[in-house]
Amino acid sequence: MSTTTELLKGAAELFPDEVVTQAHVRHLDLPALPNSGSAAGGRFALITLDNGLDHTKPTTFGPQSLANLNAAIDQVEAEAKDGSIVGVGITGKPFIFAVGADLKGVELLKKHEEALAIGKGGHDVFKRLSSLAVPTFAYYNGAAMGGGVEVGLHCTYRTVSKAIPAFSLPEVFLGLVPGWGGCTLLPNIIGADRAVSVIIENSLNQNRQLKGKQVFELGIADALFEGADFLEQSLLWTASVLKGDTEVVRAEVDRGEAWDRAVERGRAFADSKVHGAAPAAYRALDIIAAAKNGDLRQGFDAEDQALADLIMGGELRSGIYAFNLVQKRGKRPAGAPDKSLARPVNKVGVVGAGLMASQLALLFARRLEVPVVLTDIDQERVDKGVAYVHGEIDKLLLKGRINQDKANRLKAAVTGSLDKAAAFGDADFVIEAVFEEMGVKQQVFAEVEAVVPETAILATNTSSLSVSEMASKLKHPERVVGFHFFNPVAILPLLEIVRGERTDDAALATAFGVAKKLKKTAVLVKDAPAFVVNRILVRFMGEIQNVIDEGTPVAVAEKAVEPLGLPMSPLVLLELVGPAIGLHVSETLAGAFPDRFKVSPNLAAVVKAGKRGFYVYDSGKPELDPEVAALLQQGDVVLTEEQVRDRVMDAVAEEIGLMLQEGVVAEAQDIDLCLITGAGWPFHLGGVTPYLDREGVSERVNGKRFLPQGVASVPA
Repeated sequence: MSTTTELLKGAAELFPDEVVTQAHVRHLDLPALPNSGSAAGGRFALITLDNGLDHTKPTTFGPQSLANLNAAIDQVEAEAKDGSIVGVGITGKPFIFAVGADLKGVELLKKHEEALAIGKGGHDVFKRLSSLAVPTFAYYNGAAMGGGVEVGLHCTYRTVSKAIPAFSLPEVFLGLVPGWGGCTLLPNIIGADRAVSVIIENSLNQNRQLKGKQVFELGIADALFEGADFLEQSLLWTASVLKGDTEVVRAEVDRGEAWDRAVERGRAFADSKVHGAAPAAYRALDIIAAAKNGDLRQGFDAEDQALADLIMGGELRSGIYAFNLVQKRGKRPAGAPDKSLARPVNKVGVVGAGLMASQLALLFARRLEVPVVLTDIDQERVDKGVAYVHGEIDKLLLKGRINQDKANRLKAAVTGSLDKAAAFGDADFVIEAVFEEMGVKQQVFAEVEAVVPETAILATNTSSLSVSEMASKLKHPERVVGFHFFNPVAILPLLEIVRGERTDDAALATAFGVAKKLKKTAVLVKDAPAFVVNRILVRFMGEIQNVIDEGTPVAVAEKAVEPLGLPMSPLVLLELVGPAIGLHVSETLAGAFPDRFKVSPNLAAVVKAGKRGFYVYDSGKPELDPEVAALLQQGDVVLTEEQVRDRVMDAVAEEIGLMLQEGVVAEAQDIDLCLITGAGWPFHLGGVTPYLDREGVSERVNGKRFLPQGVASVPA
């Protein structure tokens, strides 16, 4: 038995529930080239990766799947040696090439040597494709990620379909490195600069995907074909290459200073995103840097070690946990009523025509494709809101995101009116996005209830006010539901769906049904002050503000939380949210929980002075605004960065513990899902509770972990 077979057999025993991918070998005669005078281009072996399920269950590589591919390569290797085939191709099932390692198996690994075996097993199988006695071809026919991309990099040539929607090396995003050849081979194929863009930048930009055309333009693939007859055209091209009629010319890779500059650019980018908090990007860059000498074996060994180290680290386990939250829990919300109770929504009303309301109108029109009517207190506001939506539709048209016919239909669907009765008389779902003041919202709902059908759902986009109190004066409070979006609406996926004290299942089910059509991640939330994200962020940012008020310099307080690798610093986030909104939410929470939340006098002074934030950007970088500095009244208690970080994270752990006791959400997993999708907190933190567990904060503050050992961590 070969070493590779032994490795894979041992790994397969650890992962008995693997969804196994088969590697089917079939033979065909390559098509004759036009005008070649030849009957055929030679006998060709085509390996098809297929797990036997449809495209909704993408093909992955677990240990048994790798063993199956290894056996297929045994067969074609023998055929190549005896001259019975002229080449070998590898492709996938319809719409899917392969999407990499099966992460469910990675979660089960407990020992470093087990993790090392996974890295070596993948390398040992994939690199055989580059050492066959005949040329090898990868045909990227559908979605390709991670190991799916890497198996193709080991081939002599690659083609890609124009129809591919997603192609990436997402490992760094999850807390890994492309460890089956990606870090070593890709820079040697397309150069270090482009490789850094794919491996580091795209991953850390929320796992940005490439389309087929981009894959070709980057030089990852040698030819680009239409999706409809992709395999047929790829085989024609293959025959042409094998006959020598088509010469594949690749750009020469610059192995001089350009390589070093690319790696340094990658390090600077990683610093800007994770601030040294997550090791994966830096390990990947080390391997890319070393790959400059073209020594593939050295690179593969380094990938094996990096994979094993990272698999046994908390960041990867948190990354997989976060990925599963978004892909699974986010699509099956905990506590959602039976979807059969949902009412149809054929028309939407939006109360308000400001920026938030206009963003909502655009989203409803695009996703639901139903009429949307905005109202406001005067015609000028209404006209401005409708004009904003129409302008955004025009931008989508200019970018090629929609065609002219779709643009015309969307514009026609979004209208405005001052008359609520005319606007909402036949609406099924009306959402308010007006000033965040209880009396105003209660008045709006009273006016809307008087004119809408009895079956209409009334939704509020409030960020912190009580949904129950808002509905308390209505005849039918059971149809009021919280529907809290996050800004910018088009980008952040989270939708906090709030059940008031009297909200019924039909209203709730309708809200979840609408959320799904809007392509949002919906989380069921109890009607508690500031719900989930804002409550945690205000406690987090409030503690930063507290230490500043007490005397710690602004720069020290901000830098203290850099090791978390958050998307932006607390005060930059405050600027994005708006100091006035931040002050309002902190006042709401201070009223509800005065023992833990304070209203910062310095923040109040900044808002009173009309400042948009704490910083100015004259140099291109955030610097404390001298006018704000003059406003600050600070005490004489100066903390170190470590002291600030401990205090802030202790506060967050305490607040989450209390929220779970109160039943604000079903489980800690929902807290993490909210922070990932509503606040952009990174996957390597797992949201936040895995980080608090890993750093010992949970037990220090609450006396216990938020998650069991083995969930977002290495199994005991």
